[in-house]
Amino acid sequence: MLVIVVENAPPRLRGRLALWLLEVRAGVYVGKVSRRVREMIWNTTVQGIDDGNAVMAWSTNTESGFDFLTLGANRRVPVEMDGIKLVSFLPENGAQQAAEP
Repeated sequence: MLVIVVENAPPRLRGRLALWLLEVRAGVYVGKVSRRVREMIWNTTVQGIDDGNAVMAWSTNTESGFDFLTLGANRRVPVEMDGIKLVSFLPENGAQQAAEP
């Protein structure tokens, strides 16, 4: 199972994602695809996200049963602790600082 959630994504990216996945809510895409297709979809998302943000989660053989990647400015930042990915919250202005190089 693969889930991608995008915010402030350009219509061309949303249309591209809808080719491979089912859009069950605005900006929420789900489907069951191979690893190769998942990586191709993520590369497409990286190239087309512009100023938006995205998260992709998929089923995998880990302690939690899933893994995820994030892209773009957001207050939620993935943090790995003892081999498990968790999510940390930045202060309100931290999302802007995290997006700056």
